Amino acid sequence: MEEKSINRYHSFGRSLENLKEARLQDGNDKFVLSGTVQMFNLFFDLSWKVMKDSIIQYHGVTDFATSSPRETLQTARSVGLMEDDIWITMLRVRNNLVHDYDGELARKYFVIIISEYYDKMDELGNRISKYYTNQ
Repeated sequence: MEEKSINRYHSFGRSLENLKEARLQDGNDKFVLSGTVQMFNLFFDLSWKVMKDSIIQYHGVTDFATSSPRETLQTARSVGLMEDDIWITMLRVRNNLVHDYDGELARKYFVIIISEYYDKMDELGNRISKYYTNQ
C-alpha cells in the first residue's frame, strides 16, 4: 500500500483515540464541544478516505466516484466495511456542523457523537485494521 494511504490510516487511528478522550469530558464546556466537533469532522473526513483506499486496494473496486464521500460510503457498505446507513446520517451531521456558528448543533449532537457515532467509528477501525496491521 502506498505511503500516503498508510499515513492517512495512522492519522485515522490517532483521531479515533482523540474522540475516545472526548467521551470522558464535560459536554457542557464550550471548548470540549467545539473540540469534539472538530475531531468528529476530521475523523469523518479521514474515515471516508481510508474507506476509499481500502475499497480500491483490498476489494479491487474502482468504478465509483472516489472524490465523493457519499458514493464512497455506499460502496463501502456494498463491500462489507459497514453494515448500516448510519454513516450517511453522519455525513449529513458533519455537513451541518460545518455551519454551526452558535454551537446549538454541537450541543444537540455531542452525546450522539461520543456514544452512537463513536461506536460505529470504532467498529470501522476494527474492520479496517486488518488491512494495515503489517504497515
